[in-house]
Amino acid sequence: MRVLRVRDPFHRSQLAIAALFCSLGFQYATWAARIPAIKSDLDLTAAEVGVLLMAAGIGAAVSFPLVAVLMRRLGSQRLALLSALCLALLLLALAAAPNYPVALLVMCVDGVLVGCLNVAMNAQGAELESRYERNAMARLHATFSGGSLLAALLASGMHTVTSSVAAHFAAAALFLLLLAALARTGLLPERAAAPDAAAEKAAEGEKAEKASKKSAKWIRPSRVTLWMCVAMAFGTVTEGAMNDWSALYLEDVAEASAELAPLGIAVVSGMMLIARLFADGWRSRWGDGRIVLTGSVLAGAGLALALLSGGLVPALLGFACVGLGIAAVTPCVYVAAAGQGSDSLTLVAAMGTTGLLAGPPLIGFIANASSLVWGLAAVAASALVVSACSTRISWPATTG
Repeated sequence: MRVLRVRDPFHRSQLAIAALFCSLGFQYATWAARIPAIKSDLDLTAAEVGVLLMAAGIGAAVSFPLVAVLMRRLGSQRLALLSALCLALLLLALAAAPNYPVALLVMCVDGVLVGCLNVAMNAQGAELESRYERNAMARLHATFSGGSLLAALLASGMHTVTSSVAAHFAAAALFLLLLAALARTGLLPERAAAPDAAAEKAAEGEKAEKASKKSAKWIRPSRVTLWMCVAMAFGTVTEGAMNDWSALYLEDVAEASAELAPLGIAVVSGMMLIARLFADGWRSRWGDGRIVLTGSVLAGAGLALALLSGGLVPALLGFACVGLGIAAVTPCVYVAAAGQGSDSLTLVAAMGTTGLLAGPPLIGFIANASSLVWGLAAVAASALVVSACSTRISWPATTG
């Protein structure tokens, strides 16, 4: 690992945090790309696949209180590494699941761990921008897309070698462990409080702890934070649904081969990767609000036109519009949430994880009740909801 040492502290930390983002995207897209195989192995209906995905969403939703506690006790650095390691091992558990109930349990735990890693790595990213006063969040999210792209390509390649889900997930787990080792070299430690301020902070912490024991009242988030939560939830519904359902759409509706079906994820992830590599520059030039508004409209309109046209090529073009348009939504919303404070960031991140994991099952229910075309039409509508929310958010000024 010595050859990966980077002298510049900003780039060293950026590389380490990027490994976390890549890890989450890779782990998520790995099992998403094999949904057709898992569906076949466990003999599931479309509705049961939806419930399986919903289990992950439920795990993500209930993880919010746990994540808040773990963030305080472990800090984002240790929580990120721990959850990344557990997610690698969870792939092996999913491959070994003997029946549907066990698979449901595994996916629920997956949702909890994804919630932990999502909050911790975005806290690291926000800290990186704050500490060095440089835009980096979009590039970090680009590595999430890069991880998804790598997972899709690995899934396609493994399918030509073996149909074994266990062999595929074992190779993927090994790669995730290597990413965790890379991340360990440069994550940002929690900032130490100044000596004079440390005592005050400890006293305030004791008061807050006593108050929390006396009262379980929920602190209402601000209106701006609520709009961010809605934008994040529907943005990640759009992103997650494409990962979870694009392969089935290409195989069942567009009649693509099993080898070509994972390319739906590859197209979306590839376009997101390209867009996010340039998005920090776009943020400085046009502002976060304009990018989110324009991009979400492009995603919704492009996917809707593809569904109306039908066929493999229009589908891939529509998926490309989704990837390009939705790419900058989550980085921009995370930066805006970080500006509102750590509580806002944690809540928005939790909503993002919930949307990413709970949204796709809802698409499955729609598909089971009508058709997958209507399910993806709901995805297009979700992207348009993001565009409406973007006009209600006070977007912060970005740095160079």
